[in-house]
Amino acid sequence: MELQLIKSKIHIIRNSKVIHNRGLAELYSAETKVPKQAVRRNINRFPEDFMSVLSKSE
Repeated sequence: MELQLIKSKIHIIRNSKVIHNRGLAELYSAETKVPKQAVRRNINRFPEDFMSVLSKSE
């Protein structure tokens, strides 16, 4: 993968680097629901703050 493509998917929100599930799905050529499903199926492998819900203003 091209480094610039990956960097373009990273955003700073709440002083943290994040990649939206849409961007993650694009990087892996998958549907947007796939990253969420993967995390839910393996929730114990991810830190508690791995996923969050954005407010409308964010």
